[in-house]
Amino acid sequence: MKVKNIAAVIAAIGVSVTLAGCSAANGGNNGAGDSGGADNEIQLPQPEIPETPEAPETPDSDKPAVSVPQPEPPPVKNTVSYISVKADGVNLRAGAGTGFRTMGTAEKSTLYALLGEENGWYKTYYKNSTVYLSKKYCVLLDMEKSGDDMVEAVIAEGTKFMGVPYVYGAVRLHDGKGNLLKGFSLNAFDCSSLMQYMFYKGADKLLQVTTRTQVKQGTTVSKSKLKRGDLMFFTNASRKNNTGIERIGHVAMYLGDNYILHTASDYAKIEQISSTRWSYYIQSQRMI
Repeated sequence: MKVKNIAAVIAAIGVSVTLAGCSAANGGNNGAGDSGGADNEIQLPQPEIPETPEAPETPDSDKPAVSVPQPEPPPVKNTVSYISVKADGVNLRAGAGTGFRTMGTAEKSTLYALLGEENGWYKTYYKNSTVYLSKKYCVLLDMEKSGDDMVEAVIAEGTKFMGVPYVYGAVRLHDGKGNLLKGFSLNAFDCSSLMQYMFYKGADKLLQVTTRTQVKQGTTVSKSKLKRGDLMFFTNASRKNNTGIERIGHVAMYLGDNYILHTASDYAKIEQISSTRWSYYIQSQRMI
């Protein structure tokens, strides 16, 4: 009997505990549920909620966009090409091929205007006619153009007469005032008559009849300021001991890169200024 009574007591206690637990869980209002009132409730610490960062300010669409300056591209240089002959005695032919007749021979390192290319031959001027040079004996050389089209037109006129013989005192195209002279020929030039012709045909500009009168025209420029198209005046072996303007005995046109277009003692050509000629240099004049 005692064992049964003990078992009954244990069972009754279990039921009581179970009911009290359910009442607490369900928030009931009976005595068992009220034993854990709000004042006695344990407060658990609440986790800190991080603040939401503010969104970055949206640019005002009405504000003008800031433009970032871009670097300017380098200026494009305009160039003109010349044919440079690599050997002496290269044939200048009437057509693009060895079957055409020879019009003359080219001198090593002299330059000729490039007019075009045809079947492995370069087309150029020689004695006021079109001729051809084999590409095998030539290379191309580029020079920077002048910014003045009139200067380029004057130079282009001069390149037509490469190979024309030098004749001292050749008849001028005009008398210095624009009056054309009888007896003028495209087959004979001296240095000042060639310059006079080039400026008349290329720029409609009147040059005087000799180097010693041409040097008085235009604007004097220093050696360091030489530009393409400027006229360079020199003395020579026969005049170097003279004084003043009488020292001047030769004129040439500067093309750039130490090259000049002129005629002196043999025939019209484009060549580099030699050290001897530089030693004869006097001054330069800009005509355009």
